Amino acid sequence: MFDIESWRINPDVKIGLMAIPTGIGASIGGYAGDASSVAQKISKLLPLVVNPNIVNAAVFSGINDDMLYVEGSAMNDFVKGDIGLLPSKNNKIGIIFDKSIPDNVLNIHINTLNAVKTVYGIDILGYEITEEEVGVEFSMNDSGISSGSVCNPDTLLDAGRKLQNKGAQAIAVVCFFDEPPEDDYENGCGVDIVGGVEAVISHYMSKNLFCPCVHAPAFADVSISEKIVDPKVSAEYITPTFLPCLLLGLKNAPLIVKPSEGLNYKNLHSIVMPYNSLGTSLVFDAIDNKIPVYAVKENKTVLGVDRFSLNLQDDIIELESYDEYVEALKGELG
Repeated sequence: MFDIESWRINPDVKIGLMAIPTGIGASIGGYAGDASSVAQKISKLLPLVVNPNIVNAAVFSGINDDMLYVEGSAMNDFVKGDIGLLPSKNNKIGIIFDKSIPDNVLNIHINTLNAVKTVYGIDILGYEITEEEVGVEFSMNDSGISSGSVCNPDTLLDAGRKLQNKGAQAIAVVCFFDEPPEDDYENGCGVDIVGGVEAVISHYMSKNLFCPCVHAPAFADVSISEKIVDPKVSAEYITPTFLPCLLLGLKNAPLIVKPSEGLNYKNLHSIVMPYNSLGTSLVFDAIDNKIPVYAVKENKTVLGVDRFSLNLQDDIIELESYDEYVEALKGELG
C-alpha cells in the first residue's frame, strides 16, 4: 500500500503515470472503467498516478491502494512541475449538486451518497446545491471529439468554496445533463459524447479550488436498461447514478500542494499513453523534464496524433501493448 508514511520514509520513491484522456474514443479506457485491469497490473509494480477516466465505472471503481487518483489538469500541472501531490487517506469529501437536477433524481443521489458512506466508511461531510442552474451543454466537434460548454460555472465555484469552508478536502460534482442521442457507445465503440464537457468541469473546478475535483452526470431518466450492452460500457447501464466511483476515488486522492511539499515530477519513473493521443502538454512537459514516455499501439483514439506526426520518434518509446509495458517494468524494477 502506498501511503503518506512510505513517502516520508522514502521521498525519492519512483511512481508511474498512466493517462487516458476522456472523450477521445480510446479503444481501451474510453468507456466505463475498461482500463482498470491494465492499471491494476501496472500498480502492482510501482505506485501509479491515474486520471479518473481510467478507473471510474459508475457504481464500481477500479481504484486500489497503490493508485493516486488525479484529475487531468492537475496531472498536467504535476508533470510540468507546477504542483506536488501529497499522499492522503480518508479525505473529507463534499458534493455539489446542480440546482437543475429534478427532486426525484436528487433523492436517488442522496440515498447513494448515504449508502456509500455507510458501506465504505467514506467521510462525506455534506453537500451543497448550487444557487443557480449550471447549464451544461455537450456536443461533438468536427474531429469526432467530445466537447461542450458550461453556461454558469461561477455557481459551481461558489458551492465548492462553501464546502471548502466546511472542511472539504476533495469535491465531487454532479451536474444535470440532457439525455444523449442514440449512438454506438452502448456497443463499445465510438466516443462518449458527454465525456469532453465532464473534463471541462473537472478541470475548471480543480484549477480554481486547488483541490481534487471530479464530475459525474445526472440524467432525468433513472430507469435501468434491460438491453444487453457491450461489457466495456455495462457498468453505466445498471444504475441511475454514477456518483459512487467518484467517492471511492476521492477517498484517498492525493492533495494538491507545492512541489516541495509532496511527490513531484522528479518522482516519475515513466508515463504511458494511448498510441495516438500524444499532442498534449503532458507529453511535451514530460520530454522537457526527461521523463520517459511510452505510447501503446493497442490503444488508439480519434485524435490521430502519434510520435511521427509530432516528429518525436526519438523521444517517445513505442510499444505494442500494455502487457509489453508491464514486462518492461518487471525487467527494470525486478
